[in-house]
Amino acid sequence: MNKKLKVAVLSLLLVLGCTGCSLNKNGGDIAKINDTVITQKEFNKAFETVTANNMFEQMGVDLKTDPDNVFALMVREKIMDELIVNALLREEMENKNITVSNEELAAAEKEVIERFGDKEQFKEVLKSNNVSYDAFKHDLKEEIKLRKYVDSISMVSVGESEAKKYYDANKDKFSFPTRVRASHILIEANPDKIKATIKSKNKDISDTELEEQMLAQMKERLEKAEKLQQQVKKTPAKFAEIAKQNSQDSVSALRGGDLGFFAKEEMVEPFAAKAFSLVPNTISEVVQTPYGYHIIMVTDRQEAGTLSFEESKADIINYLENQDKIGILQNKVEALRKEAKIEYLKDDYNPETIQKKIKDEASSNPELQKTLNQEEAPLQ
Repeated sequence: MNKKLKVAVLSLLLVLGCTGCSLNKNGGDIAKINDTVITQKEFNKAFETVTANNMFEQMGVDLKTDPDNVFALMVREKIMDELIVNALLREEMENKNITVSNEELAAAEKEVIERFGDKEQFKEVLKSNNVSYDAFKHDLKEEIKLRKYVDSISMVSVGESEAKKYYDANKDKFSFPTRVRASHILIEANPDKIKATIKSKNKDISDTELEEQMLAQMKERLEKAEKLQQQVKKTPAKFAEIAKQNSQDSVSALRGGDLGFFAKEEMVEPFAAKAFSLVPNTISEVVQTPYGYHIIMVTDRQEAGTLSFEESKADIINYLENQDKIGILQNKVEALRKEAKIEYLKDDYNPETIQKKIKDEASSNPELQKTLNQEEAPLQ
């Protein structure tokens, strides 16, 4: 499947970034949408989720300590918009009595899990993304309800001729570079992480001793990787078994180290360079990357090419239908917003107040104004 056409599990929730927020009345009310109240606690929960993204840290932006920072204001406006949309759609779905049966949820859950292999592997993927299984099921249920709601407004169907027209106009999206399929065993070994761990246990350690202990641990991990490399070199047939038992890449380890097919630019150097230099069914020496020490086994290779229309048709139809549904939903949300009675009980959460603060800040900072003109918002 062409990855540019893959639709995420929650593709219809693009305007619902806070579907998991509970309507808890503790903490004070900040807005009222028709008969639905949005609470401070609800906003805070969504804000915590956003600020957990290290993107802002990389930008050197502290959203928590400076609530009137331009980026914090933009985040506040974005979250309020999502909470309002969420409230409007929940009210609509309740009015239309749209529900999801246990059988529907179980079938959708099974379909998602099968994309990842089995339930154990899927739980590891969720865990690596800090998502609980209960939260996944909650959001999946909301997605099903939303799909049913969109279908109640207008049924969407894309025919083969429309799909072919899209394929012919976007052939570049169906071409792919040379790819290899590889498995690996990872022994984690990042000098900075090792130092941080050592220092957390001994805050008074000297720089010299810290460096020595780090190098000693790096050496131990390299020796472990070299022993594993010798094992799999002697018995390549046991690579998957050894990876499951020893690899510290917990997600791929469940699949015997299998990473699937990937293009060269998708992997970090020198992992990519080594993987693409190997012929299928050969095993590398130990390769070091910022993640640690890898033993790589290439299992297949696909030369560059283009997917045919027949190979792509199902994905194109799925993609176009989802685009139509998102458009229908967005139009409906705008109509609901115009009809709704929206009251901001705390002025700091009023979008007009937020926009005024942003403009005032930008007017005295030319560089910031330039950034705002180039970037719609940090959450887009």
